[in-house]
Amino acid sequence: MTVGQDFRPHRIVVLALDGLLPFELGIPHRIFGRPRDAAGRPLYEVVTCSVRPPGPVETDADFAVHVPNGPEALATADTVIVPASYELGPVYEEGRLTEELEAALALVRPGTRMASICTGVYVLAAAGYLDGRPATTHWADADRFQRLFPRIRTDADVLFIDDGDVLTSAGVAAGIDLCLHMVRRDHGAAVANDVARRTVVPPHRDGGQAQYIHRPVPDPQLATTTAARAWALGRLHEPIQLRDMAEQEAMSVRTFTRRFREEVGVSPGQWLTQQRVERARHLLESTGLSVDQVAQEAGFGTAQSMRQHLQAAVGVTPTAYRRTFRAGGGADDRDGFAAVR
Repeated sequence: MTVGQDFRPHRIVVLALDGLLPFELGIPHRIFGRPRDAAGRPLYEVVTCSVRPPGPVETDADFAVHVPNGPEALATADTVIVPASYELGPVYEEGRLTEELEAALALVRPGTRMASICTGVYVLAAAGYLDGRPATTHWADADRFQRLFPRIRTDADVLFIDDGDVLTSAGVAAGIDLCLHMVRRDHGAAVANDVARRTVVPPHRDGGQAQYIHRPVPDPQLATTTAARAWALGRLHEPIQLRDMAEQEAMSVRTFTRRFREEVGVSPGQWLTQQRVERARHLLESTGLSVDQVAQEAGFGTAQSMRQHLQAAVGVTPTAYRRTFRAGGGADDRDGFAAVR
């Protein structure tokens, strides 16, 4: 993405295939349609295309959608996103592209970032983008996907996988997480958090969070861990022990740990680390605090501890992270960001 007089928004092209899920088709438009720079200019341009000339594309609902662009739009993309479809035919059944889909994807320029939501991963896999690489899809479809594409390292236990220029996500809501992650990767946590607030969704769910939580909606007759999480978020800069969190809910440590994992999908310790990393990223982007001060405010205690956790999460040091986003950079300016899984 360029800036100044040569400013051009990053172009997202969403490939709409017959049998698509309308909800998932709308995710990229909702998430990438929001971010603006300091001058109010849109940071992304989102367009939808088909593998055929402009016209109707069937959905899995009782209506079709009119897609205004043909496959030639793929040649203009900086990022291509393939949402889920229930009518992939030989792509799903045999792991091979149809002639029209193969011709359409041949228009994608080398170096274009590719992403999929749910079963859209079959298209990326059949096109060879994922050979020898990690990928995810909806947990209920993962075993079949692995059998069809044995060269791909399928991980059914995560929300999304960022492997640099190819990203894949699990089903439905994980597509929101993936798109927010791409905004965060391109423009930092502050921009992504603003989009999340406007969309009324959680600002960050780590890609490594479990897809399937046994009790996604807590039994109303049982106590939850909501108050403990709110209590912890208000004092991330302080040492927080597991027993401290359990006491907020008047639970034993054992019961609290089990209930927390059922509700959130990760352990209390993993969740605390995720929240502290997000706090550190926000402070590095938006304040002039020293690295040592950021480490203290985020609850890591030492700069070395924060450095280790930040590198594990985004693949760069605190100094490199600040340089990227405080300089107004984006995906083109990243200083060696590693894959986030």
